[in-house]
Amino acid sequence: MKRIELNDVEAQSANIVADNLAQMKLLFPEAFADGKVQFDTLRQLLGGALDDFEEKYGLNWHGKRRARQIALTPSTGTLRPCFEESVDWDTTQNLIIEGDNLEVLKLLQKSYTGKVKLIYIDPPYNTGKDFVYPDNFRDSIGNYLSLTGQTEEGVKTSANTEASGRFHTDWLNMIYPRLWLARSLLRDDGVIFISIDDGEVDNLKKVCGEIFGEENFLGCIIWQKKYAPANDTIDFSPSHDFILAYVKNRATSATGQAVATLNREARSEKTNAAYKNPDNDPRGLWRADNYKCNKTAEERPNLYFSITQPNTGEDIWPAKSAVWRYSKEKHEQNVRENRVWWGMDGKNGTPAYKRFLTDVEGVIAQTIWTWNEVGHNDEAKKEIQSLFPDAPDVFPTPKPTRLIQRLIRLASSEDGDIILDFFGGSGTTADAVMRQVDEDGINRRFILAQLPEPTGRKDFPTIADITAERIRRSAKKIRGKKSAANSDVGFRVFKLDKSSIREWNPDRDDLAKSLLDHHEHIVDGRTEADIVYEVLLKRGLDLCVPMESRIVMGKTVGAVGAGVLMLCLAEKIVADEVEALAEGIVSWHKELAPIGDSTVIFRDSAFVDDVAKTNMTAILAQNGLENVRSL
Repeated sequence: MKRIELNDVEAQSANIVADNLAQMKLLFPEAFADGKVQFDTLRQLLGGALDDFEEKYGLNWHGKRRARQIALTPSTGTLRPCFEESVDWDTTQNLIIEGDNLEVLKLLQKSYTGKVKLIYIDPPYNTGKDFVYPDNFRDSIGNYLSLTGQTEEGVKTSANTEASGRFHTDWLNMIYPRLWLARSLLRDDGVIFISIDDGEVDNLKKVCGEIFGEENFLGCIIWQKKYAPANDTIDFSPSHDFILAYVKNRATSATGQAVATLNREARSEKTNAAYKNPDNDPRGLWRADNYKCNKTAEERPNLYFSITQPNTGEDIWPAKSAVWRYSKEKHEQNVRENRVWWGMDGKNGTPAYKRFLTDVEGVIAQTIWTWNEVGHNDEAKKEIQSLFPDAPDVFPTPKPTRLIQRLIRLASSEDGDIILDFFGGSGTTADAVMRQVDEDGINRRFILAQLPEPTGRKDFPTIADITAERIRRSAKKIRGKKSAANSDVGFRVFKLDKSSIREWNPDRDDLAKSLLDHHEHIVDGRTEADIVYEVLLKRGLDLCVPMESRIVMGKTVGAVGAGVLMLCLAEKIVADEVEALAEGIVSWHKELAPIGDSTVIFRDSAFVDDVAKTNMTAILAQNGLENVRSL
């Protein structure tokens, strides 16, 4: 029975460097010697594909290399369940995580890599005011605790002023590792939307081009956030923000052409108003569409030919600068299907194509979104005020739910789609997910992460408190609607903390006492639930995976994911209990019939001696449960 130590892979978040090296070794085994990469060999294997030039196009800043290293450093932290602050814990699939999102993103890697369909973030804009995210990452958990006032050092902020000479650098060092980690969480067809203003949009686009690939850029949405000018500004009154959109891996057709990533928007009455039926065609409403394209006769010689006007007998030629949209064969098919329109009197000099309403799908999204379509800043504030009549000024800069709902409709259309927002703010993304589920019945899930940044308020001491309360209040309103009978409007709350596994930190002046203290491997004050969810996280299981428990020999035994993980965290297991307890675990495991290898985990200090531990391991191994671990 192997005991899991704090520095073991099993006790940490995903080791991205080790995973990358393992994949590289599969492709280029000859480039490795003694576990190290032989770069000279790798250069030979890659030939001209390896860029060896020092000067190349890109965005660089002080601290970029360190920011990348930060993203690659595994976390030993954990997420502790908070049942009393949650809603519908037993049934919900939604998560709210309180903590520094850098550390949270690391901890989510094993469980959610390649599973998130949509990420929306509204990161702090570079305003030149206090920048709350820490810029010293030597100990991320320590910084988080300090930042949130949980240590004696108090609250830590970085004064991000233009005069400091780090106006852009601090912001880039904050966003870079978070985006780097976020990319791995996306599905291959997953999309990330990022709100930003003029201050960093150019830098953000370069960073995203590096992380996601310029070829995966979908577009830059201009959102009109204000409907009236602000006369207290200088030169211009800013009326818009940007939303950058990237897909993780753009899909292509067999011919190499890019295929659509986003859904089309539903057609409105205004959009359909152009469709008429002047000739009473039995196929219904249609509109006249252009029969020409934007290609020249030189570019498309097969589309440059004459068409006979059926009522005048005239040969109609397109302009050489804009040839027909259809080939001769396709045109003849259009004629047979009565899809060529020559006007009400049949004598127009140029044909049109009859495009029927039944032939068209939705409307492709445009990149300019006006306030009347998706909401504006004032609307967002009024939404908050309606939910917080007791604290109308609780959050000054929310986004309107209509804006986020539109993003959700564009990028998510399947049950189980996960929507992630790791700058949770006032909780607009979760609110938008719940509203959209209520509207279209597609059961999406949300994961929100929010730093418990102090607000200075007594009613809501941190922004994380506002996040959770906004979702509770919005959920209550949605729950009251008949349409929401089967909607998931609950959430599980988790809070970032140090690992429940005790770190070996011996007192060299009293090693005997240190050894006795370390016999109990679990940090004081941690519950069984704390341990269970840390195990789930570090073994890559969903934090909402089904669990059940039963009593075996007076001990509580838990089964996770239909038996892929079995746990018995009893505080004491004596030798006489081992055989019956092991047989009970084996019997239940057989009932569950799990797929794949299963792991059984015990509390290390529970075994009164090594004999009991050895016997437990042997009995379980004889019955096919060979992966036995202790904490």
